[in-house]
Amino acid sequence: MKTTGIWAIALGLASLAACNKSPQQQAADNYEANADNSADQMEANVDNAAENMTASTDNAADQMKAAANNKADAMKNAADNKADAIKNGQ
Repeated sequence: MKTTGIWAIALGLASLAACNKSPQQQAADNYEANADNSADQMEANVDNAAENMTASTDNAADQMKAAANNKADAMKNAADNKADAIKNGQ
């Protein structure tokens, strides 16, 4: 919503400003606006990609920690069972 409002204001101002411009000036302004829009979109795409990579990395790290904890618990349980079996003479 915020971006839409900004675009509406920018278009309104551009329309007013275009009234007294030559076609070359207007074309140059349009080119500049398009370049700015493209740059803004690229920046947003990079931000989104970075956020997605961070989330994926965090998820992978969490899964790795959980797997390591499960393996450690299983090893401890096996050692406890072995110790109990030796203690009970089995």
